[in-house]
Amino acid sequence: MLKPGVVNRRLVGEVIERLEKKGLKIVGLKLVHPTVELAQEHYSEHKDKPFFTELVDYLSSGPVIAMVLQADDCVQLTRKLVGKTKPCDAEPGTIRGDYCIHTNRNIIHASDSDENAEREIKLWFKDSEIFDWNDCEDGWY
Repeated sequence: MLKPGVVNRRLVGEVIERLEKKGLKIVGLKLVHPTVELAQEHYSEHKDKPFFTELVDYLSSGPVIAMVLQADDCVQLTRKLVGKTKPCDAEPGTIRGDYCIHTNRNIIHASDSDENAEREIKLWFKDSEIFDWNDCEDGWY
């Protein structure tokens, strides 16, 4: 998910381009302005942490680009491209390393496990909004 900071900074195309150039296939994509309730559900594993309210407030502050990506080892590949959560720990060349300064204004979310990816996809997408299309580039990456 590309968070409100990406949309506000007009970086959507650039970030998506980086994901696509790696070879990740977009099978779901939409612009959504999350409600507070959706943001709370998305970050439910953090509900008892002191930064929960700030996460929810930021995520619900403006539109996000929700995405479903597909590839072999998709979660691990995406997390490598995204970089570490804390921008000061994220390597240059990663999305967070190149575009983030503040952890609480992190510009991108990537699921940390296949199980969380499944849970999060169900929060943001109906089955009818995911399209597993024939990619003529399969095998080139």
